[in-house]
Amino acid sequence: MATLAITRPAYCPPQAEAQEALGIPLSLVTDLVLRRVYLAGESNFQSLSQALRLSTGLVESVFRDLRKQQLVEVKGMVGNDYNFTLTGAGRALAADRYRICHYAGAAPVSLADYHTAAKAQSAKVRVDRRTLRQAYSDMVLTDSFLDQLGPALVSQSSIFLYGPTGNGKTSVAERMLRVYQDAVLIPFAVEVDGQIIQLFDPVVHEQIEVSPDEMEFDPRWVLCRRPCIIAGGELTASMLELRLDEATGIYAAPVQMKANNGIFVVDDFGRQLMSPRELLNRWMVPLDRRVDYLALRYGVKFKIPFELMVVFSTNLDPRELADEAFLRRLHNKVYVGAVDAPTFDEIFRRVVSLRNLPCDPEVGDYFRLLCLREGGMELRACYPSDVCSILVNIGRYEGRPAKVTRADLERAVALYFAQG
Repeated sequence: MATLAITRPAYCPPQAEAQEALGIPLSLVTDLVLRRVYLAGESNFQSLSQALRLSTGLVESVFRDLRKQQLVEVKGMVGNDYNFTLTGAGRALAADRYRICHYAGAAPVSLADYHTAAKAQSAKVRVDRRTLRQAYSDMVLTDSFLDQLGPALVSQSSIFLYGPTGNGKTSVAERMLRVYQDAVLIPFAVEVDGQIIQLFDPVVHEQIEVSPDEMEFDPRWVLCRRPCIIAGGELTASMLELRLDEATGIYAAPVQMKANNGIFVVDDFGRQLMSPRELLNRWMVPLDRRVDYLALRYGVKFKIPFELMVVFSTNLDPRELADEAFLRRLHNKVYVGAVDAPTFDEIFRRVVSLRNLPCDPEVGDYFRLLCLREGGMELRACYPSDVCSILVNIGRYEGRPAKVTRADLERAVALYFAQG
C-alpha cells in the first residue's frame, strides 16, 4: 500500500483572529472561557488559547470583557501574560454555565463551515486494475473481481457486497480505505443552535501530526486520514441519531456523521438489532440526496452533509433484505462468490508461508480435494486460514510444532466441517 501523502486538504481555513470569523456566537466562546477557568482554578492567555484552540487575541478580547464585568481578577503576570482567576461572581456564573454543559474543550465550528468542509473534501478516487492490485496486495483476488470493484469505488456512491459467507466480503470492505491517498480536516466539535456536538473521536479518527511549518490551519480542526467505521450486529437505530449525555449536556455525533468524508461499512447486513427495512428507510433520503437530518432534544431539526461511501456487506439474498426502490438507489452490487481452484491454492500457499508451517509436497492439492468433499463441492477463501489455525492448535495439544501433513489435514478438516 502506498504511503499517505500529506498534502494540503481541499478545505484548509486559517485560524480566526476576530470573533466574526469564528462563525459561532460570542456568548458560547465566553462560556467556554468561564468553564475552562472554573475547572483550572487559575489560567492565562497562553493556556486558554491552547485548550480552546483559539487565538490569544480572541482569548484576550474575551478576558477584557469579563474583567469589565468584574468576573475575573488578575493574580500576577508572567512576561506579557496575565495569570487570572474568577471572582466570586465569576465562579457563580461559571458554575451555572457548567451545570448546563460541561464542555470546556476546543471551540466548535459552525454548522455552515462543517457543510462547506465536507462538500469540499468529498472523495475523488482514481483507480485502475494496477492500483487496486497494490491496495489489495495482501489478498488473492481475480482480475475479473477487481474490474467489478474498481468502477464501484470510482463512483464513490454506495456499494452492496453480497455472496456466501467466508469469501472475504468484510476483508474487501476494510481495505477500501487504501484507495484514498489524501487527508481531511475534521472538527473537534460542531455548534448547532448554541448546542455542542462532539465529532472528533480518537477511536475512529486517525490524527496526522504536522508541524506549523508543514501546514497551518484553524486549530479547531484536526488533520486526519479519511475515516472508516465498521458496524456489525451491534448497530442500532439510536447510533444513527444524536445522543445527549444528560450528565454533561454534550451531544455525541452519530456514526454516519463521524464517517463523513470516508467509509461506513454495515457488516453482516440483515443481522443487526434494527431491521433491514428500518435501516434502509432511515437512509433512503441520505443515500439519494447526500444530506441527512438530525434533531436536538428539544425538537430543533437541522441538516448535515452525508458525504460518505456506505458499504453494505451481507451473505443474505439482497432481494430478501430490500425492495426494488432501495436496491435501485444502490447502483453498485458486487458479488463475492466462492473462489476457483488456482485462487484457493494461492491463498493456501500464502497462509502456510506466513505462518511458517512445514508442508509436505503436493499437500495443497489434497487439502483442496478434502475441502471440496466436506464443504459441499465449493471452495471458500476462509478455509485455508481457518484450517491452519486448527493445525496449530493440534500441535499445541500434542506438544509439538504444527505441520501440514495429510494426516493432520484430515483431523483438522474433520474438526472444521460439521458432519451431516
